[in-house]
Amino acid sequence: MKSVKTSIILLFFCLVTTISFAQDDVSNQEIGVFEFEQDTIDYGTIQQHDNGVRVFKFTNRGLAPIVISKVKTSCGCTVPTYSQAPILSGESGTIEVKYATNRLGKFSKTLTILSNAKNNQKRLQIKGKVIKKDSKTIK
Repeated sequence: MKSVKTSIILLFFCLVTTISFAQDDVSNQEIGVFEFEQDTIDYGTIQQHDNGVRVFKFTNRGLAPIVISKVKTSCGCTVPTYSQAPILSGESGTIEVKYATNRLGKFSKTLTILSNAKNNQKRLQIKGKVIKKDSKTIK
């Protein structure tokens, strides 16, 4: 009788474990997934006070809408603009970033996108070099 009880208890735990893993698989499939065209935008060499606006484009490859809750930047010289409206499955969106090109020299800045997507903390990068406006050579 004792082995029957033990067998039933063991079978119950196996069944519960199997069901819980199966539910995790379904929920993982029903979330949004970012697919960015590029993770890094290279400005190259630009002149001081030139247009510092660039755009990261992405598509939601998941099954559920993506909502961007916040975009953090590694510096106050980088200002992101984005929509907080849900991006539905298969739809595309953009994150615009403006770098303050009044600062001379090389730069490398990070943007961290916080969202409800599977990759809920996606990192993007901008980089380049700002030279004086009157410089004759652009490399």
